[in-house]
Amino acid sequence: MLLSLLAVAGGLVLALVDLCAPRTPGAPRLVTSAGAEGSLRAGASRVRLEPSLPLPLAGYFPPLEERAAAEPALQARAVVLEVAPHSVGLVSLDLLSVPDDVVAEVRSRIGATLGEVWVLATHTHSSFGGYDSRPVAQVAALGRFRSEARAAVVEAAVRALQAARAALQPVQLAVGTQGVAGLVRARSGEPPDDRFTRVVLTGARGRVAELWHVAAHPTLAGREPPALTGDFPALLDDDADGPVRLLLQGAVGNASAVVPDGEGEAPVRFARALREVAEQVTTVPAGPVALRTARVEVGLPRPDASRLLPRALAKAGDNLLCTSAPLSAQVSALRLGPVVLVALPGEPTSGAVRALESASHAGGVVALANGYVGYLDTRALVEAREGEAQRQYFGPELLEVLTEAATVGVGAVR
Repeated sequence: MLLSLLAVAGGLVLALVDLCAPRTPGAPRLVTSAGAEGSLRAGASRVRLEPSLPLPLAGYFPPLEERAAAEPALQARAVVLEVAPHSVGLVSLDLLSVPDDVVAEVRSRIGATLGEVWVLATHTHSSFGGYDSRPVAQVAALGRFRSEARAAVVEAAVRALQAARAALQPVQLAVGTQGVAGLVRARSGEPPDDRFTRVVLTGARGRVAELWHVAAHPTLAGREPPALTGDFPALLDDDADGPVRLLLQGAVGNASAVVPDGEGEAPVRFARALREVAEQVTTVPAGPVALRTARVEVGLPRPDASRLLPRALAKAGDNLLCTSAPLSAQVSALRLGPVVLVALPGEPTSGAVRALESASHAGGVVALANGYVGYLDTRALVEAREGEAQRQYFGPELLEVLTEAATVGVGAVR
């Protein structure tokens, strides 16, 4: 009886009392900026991402079923780039998202061995959960927090970065971009961003690594796969003796994969199609390479659940979001020769990416990077309550806040 009364009282507090402190984003602050120009070295590695199973199958609303195996094995893939004395490590995890505290711990453990670190998620909707302690993340998609799951994520990321750094060797850089029309569709809003950028790093004995920048939601394994899986991103890199292929998600917020006809399961067919496109991309070699990075911190606006829940529950939704939504976010910029990328901690739509690129002069946007603040759509769609804006955790000013930070970052690396 007492527990029931406490639950009712707690619900009334969430529904009636404003527990969110006022927030003023303020001006973006350049946290780090460094770079060098000259000969490029690169190293790459794969490390198994092996938490203690079973764990909940992440990516969809509860109830979340548990899985006791992963097929194929989940991975942390890392590529380290160096133009002495500056270096940057990119580590991509077969996960739905990466929370801020995981990013911070990975960077802390790597320390001064790398000048900058990006921690990315492939955004597979069929990997494990349990690694994010934030209440909203546990309720919405990842299941009950388990410290051992989080520890496994951090350990795999750190080991992958360390192994990639140990494998550094002189490489040549080549870059190319082409469309993938017909392989992605917009599930809402503006047409999808169908650009495919391929970055190839080749050493004396062949290709060391490739970065593939493309947007498509990895939901092809379905809601009830028999085992945990990295979906199609894991299948892009299934040759243990070949170069590490690291997927950088682009404007994934409203981009769904279109599976071609053919043999095999949906993730297999889509991965095969992307690999065929990649081989058709004409890459242009670069000479001496400029490698520059910048990290910008910006305060975030107040969370806004008015589009996520019925009006009567909006206040409770705001309060719940305030227990999980960060007070600030980090936007990072990377220049690698002719490529200038901005990393955002969320899921931007194609419309949001076009607006941000136009204002900041970035060459591309990498999603699901260095934290997670949810969906990111244009002000017009947020105010109209249409498209992916219905899933956005913050109000219409979120894109403008992050665009200001991106502009500072791009200015620093250019």
